[in-house]
Amino acid sequence: MTTAEYYTQCPECSANLIQDHSKGEYICERCGCVVMDQVEDYGRESNSTDFEEKSKNTRASGSTSLALHDFGLRTEIASGSKDYAGKSIDYQMAETMNSIRKWHIRSRIVSPQERRLSNVLTKINETCAAMSLPKLLVETSAMLYRNFESNYEAKGKSIACMAAATIYLACKKCSVVRSLEEIVEATGVTDPDRSNVKLSSKYYRMMVMEMGVFTEQQTPAAASTPQPAPSLAVASAIDHYISKLANMAKIDTKVERLAIDIAHKTDDHMLADGKAPNGLAAAYIYIASMLLGVNILQRDVSSLSGVTEVTIRNRCKDILTYFKLTVTVRPQQTRPAFA
Repeated sequence: MTTAEYYTQCPECSANLIQDHSKGEYICERCGCVVMDQVEDYGRESNSTDFEEKSKNTRASGSTSLALHDFGLRTEIASGSKDYAGKSIDYQMAETMNSIRKWHIRSRIVSPQERRLSNVLTKINETCAAMSLPKLLVETSAMLYRNFESNYEAKGKSIACMAAATIYLACKKCSVVRSLEEIVEATGVTDPDRSNVKLSSKYYRMMVMEMGVFTEQQTPAAASTPQPAPSLAVASAIDHYISKLANMAKIDTKVERLAIDIAHKTDDHMLADGKAPNGLAAAYIYIASMLLGVNILQRDVSSLSGVTEVTIRNRCKDILTYFKLTVTVRPQQTRPAFA
């Protein structure tokens, strides 16, 4: 299996995959399609559950990773001020070890291509660690950048912006809701004039168009099978944005459920085309809060969603214009008071 044949979602129904360690297969959780088989296991050769026993029974090295420029097949010189017996070493030996560590790192990179790959992958790891993103997304980002660099020219591009664009593309593929502004901010680059956000957006569009990540042509066999409607993908994205905003604003769960229910019943591509999903999600949350009598200010929702109050009002107006909401009021039952 090569990196080009690695899937993160089912090609039939775009659902998540489940790994079967005993058979070495990746199976779709929705339709049961075996997407990948005979997957090599690079993990440790141990069947124990205890950590100490697993460390003793280890017969192989650590697992390989696409997020490292040499796939993790290297020897690291740890940084510390104590020897193997726990005694402190003097400063002369510490300076010697630091010099050896520095030249050891430099000797692993022998070409400008490897240096650029190492810098971008290091920035991807640092950004994902700062945002607490899962390891799957880190590996997906590294795989996407490796495929891009092996087929297209990556020389002369900003390391931070290229890493941000790759992470944003991986978030799209792994259904993780993160905005490009959040990712650029997590890279640690100050951007008062939003130039880095614009450059990262440019790199993202370039990767999508040149690599054809979301516009791959279907084979005749795949074209004959029923594909999910685009509106389902839009509804799923809106669900993720609604859940994210509800968690950030610490809104009651009933408001979140009603907002998702309204989003499913008012699902229309004419309403979502050309509209920012965070603006639609903020509008659904505001409408649901008004229906349930929960006091939420538009200013608070707009600050969390990253859109203006005018955008929220316009999205609410579009939803209420295109669709008709029927509210059924049930009489409240009062319990008799006992003396």
